[in-house]
Formats: sequence, structure tokens, C-alpha cells
Amino acid sequence: MRKFDTKVQYLKYKVLREVARLAWEDKLLENLIDIPKTIVPGNEPTTRCCVYKERAILGERVKIAMGGDKNNPNVIEVIEIACDECPVGGYEVTNACRGCLANRCEDVCKFGAISFDHNHVAHIDKSKCKECGACAKVCPFTAIVSRKRPCQNACKIKAISMNEQKAAKIDNDKCIQCGACVYQCPFGAIMDKSYMVNAIDILKKSERNSRSGNYRVYAVVAPSISSQFSYAKLGQVVTGLKMLGFHDVIEAALGADMVAMSEAKELSEKGLLTSSCCPAFVRYIKTAFPGLVDKISHNMSPMAALAKYIKETTPNSKVIFIGPCTAKKAEAQLESVKPYVDTVLTFEELQALFDSRDLDLASLEEGVLDNASYFGRIFARSGGLTDAAAQAIKEQGIDFEVKPVVCDGIEACRMALLKLNKGVLDGNFIEGMACIGGCIGGAGCLTHGEKNKAEVDKYGREALEKNISDAISILKL
Repeated sequence: MRKFDTKVQYLKYKVLREVARLAWEDKLLENLIDIPKTIVPGNEPTTRCCVYKERAILGERVKIAMGGDKNNPNVIEVIEIACDECPVGGYEVTNACRGCLANRCEDVCKFGAISFDHNHVAHIDKSKCKECGACAKVCPFTAIVSRKRPCQNACKIKAISMNEQKAAKIDNDKCIQCGACVYQCPFGAIMDKSYMVNAIDILKKSERNSRSGNYRVYAVVAPSISSQFSYAKLGQVVTGLKMLGFHDVIEAALGADMVAMSEAKELSEKGLLTSSCCPAFVRYIKTAFPGLVDKISHNMSPMAALAKYIKETTPNSKVIFIGPCTAKKAEAQLESVKPYVDTVLTFEELQALFDSRDLDLASLEEGVLDNASYFGRIFARSGGLTDAAAQAIKEQGIDFEVKPVVCDGIEACRMALLKLNKGVLDGNFIEGMACIGGCIGGAGCLTHGEKNKAEVDKYGREALEKNISDAISILKL
């Protein structure tokens, strides 16, 4: 049975499923206005104050499900009319304030933002407060707390602020498009653009779905897929993909094997390197630590490397990447990647595609997915890339000791990059993963949790090829 982490995720899925269903039938444009009514029939609202506002918000969700604002280069968008239920935020004095005589909060505030009423209870003047947090640190009763919005708490690079209407505003110059805010917003007011309609158009015109189709469509699936469709077997998911119109399904883990061998050699030659597999991490370096750009591995990500191989060895082919990552949607638009990856889908969107075609995965025969090694498959979780790099060094007989710094989440990435910037990093290889847990924690996952790591490791152990060199030696499509 399908499982979603939250009701917000389920609502997003319902919109995607309906858009996909109509796109397959070439009825999308003529039925746009009716989609919100299909999801919320009748005159009673299910999530908002009135049915009209709820449908208006659903209308905006439909737009994003169809590609969103073409003038906004960011793949993450805010639905302003849906962003109105969270408190404005900032530091506040709670009823835990005892009106003490010490008044440390007032003494430590450099901006004169704290005053007291006739009961000696502290109050914060928001017009003066700079949100430095000094008052909260010295309060003996922890009576002063930060009421940041969930999206701001989720965004560790501080790319989210509030606009004049008190709706979330994303700074595109800072945003790394990791999607943490998308997953954490309790009202679904922040969404990642979907290119699902583009994918459907590609599939409809392929040789498998059209008599006049003259190209084959390859699905490159991220190894974290092993932890996602829990109600069906992975082989059944492979069969389902082929029933959608994909000519073949290939593991992105094979691209990871290719990258591991090349990156290990580059590391040994340069002596110091940061990984290039996570597009959010790479963008974070470029925006927050531009002086370290020369330390980024010159290798393509596994997605791009494998897609490039497919395009160069298979004429008239198209590649659709399927994974847990919203930042991959942005990576696919880079000039260096665009020729090889035609579009990107998340696991959420893939589930919507299956259901839009009424495919019961659990009833299908099992296909085969076995292209990569154990080490390529464990790229999906934190630490996997490091293990693969060390193995690639060993298999190539390179005399070099890898001293890894594994960064699990963007905050850990920041600390490692700060140390590298100051020349005090105790290591020579930074594995940067923007999402907690690695790719298994991506915003486009159907499910999140520690169980996903165990599933990825199990999937890795099931690989027929135990060595990286064995996997890439038999490259063929």
C-alpha cells in the first residue's frame, strides 16, 4: 500500500496524479480549471477556511506541477496565498518569564530592544530586535525562544526571509535548491517545480508508445529507489517503468562506479578534493565559498556521467533521471548537463505517473535491475561515496591514503568548508551531502527515515558485481 510521510505530501501527489492523467490523454489544457474541483468536490473545504481559497491554492499547485513560473530560474517556488498560517517569528518572551531582578536579558541586549512591564516581565520590541539571540542565551529560565518558521528552520543557509505580505521569500542567489523547505513546510506553501508533463511528452513520442517514434527513452534511476516503493518489489518497479514507455532501466549507480574510479584518480593527483556528486553541495561551494571552487572535483555527477555515456553510445536516445533530489532538476538545466539529461523526475512524481496509468506494481512480473557494483549502489547514503573512493584507489593500485571528511547534511558541509578555507581541515577528501542521511533524505522521496539506509545497504549487498572495475568493464546498453 502507498505510504506518504505527511498529508501535505499526499495532497501534492494527488495534484501530480491528476495532471499526469490528463497529460497522457491530451486533455490537460482544456481541463485545467476543473482539476481543483476534482480534488476538492462539493462546497465544503478540507484544509482551509473556505473552499474557494482552497481551490485557488490548488490552482497554483497545478501550475507548479506543469513547470511553474518560467521567469523564475529557481526550481523551488513559493505559493504566496498558501503561506499565511505560520507566525511571523523572531525572538519572543514566553510565560516562563518570572520577572526576575537580575535582568540579564536587558543588560546583554545591545540594541535596547528589551523593556519590562509593571510586573517586571520582559518584552521585546520587534522593531529594534536584531535576532542575535543574546537574550535567550542568558535567560536563567529559558523564557526567551526563537519562533522561526519551519521553512526558515529547515533552510540552513538562510536563503528564506519574509516579504511585505509576510509570505516566505527565497533568495535565489543563496538557494541551493535542496528542497529542505519543501519537505518541512507544514502547509505545502513551498513546492518544487515538476517537469512531469515534459517527461510524459517524451514517453508518448518514443518508439515504445508511438508508431512514428524514432527514439528510445532510458530511465536512469537513483540507487535510493531501493528504499522507496515499499509495497512492491524493485523488479516490479522496473517492469512498471517499461510499461510507462521506457525502453530500458539503468542504475545511476553504474554512473557512480564510473565517477568513483575517475574521482579517486583525480584525488590522488591533486591531493585535496571535494566531491561533485551532490548538486546542492556544489552550488553551496560556489555561492558561499567561491574561493574553494578550484577544489571541486571536475567529474560529472553519476547522473550526468551515465547519461553522457548513453547519449554517446546510443543514437536517437533520450534520458530521464528518476531520483529523490530536487537539486537534480536544476543540475539538468546546466549547459554542461543539458545535452545529456532530457528531464528529471522525483520518486513522488514517479508514483503519480504509475497511478495515472492505473498500474498495480504489486501485481506485475519482476524485471531485472543489475548494472552496478555494491560501491556504486551505496552512493545513496552518507559515507557511501567515501567508501567507493577508497575502494577505487585500491582497485587501481594507487599509492594514496584517503583521509575523508564525511559531511552528513549542509551544516556539516559548512563546518568542513570553513576549516578547509582556513587551512585547518584534518582530511584530504570532503564528501558533501546536502541532505541528512545523503540522497535517501532527499525532498523528493516518498518516505524518509533510518530504515532507508538499511534498505540501501541491503540493495548494495545484492549486487552481482562486488568490485567497481568489474561493473564498469561490462558497460553496454
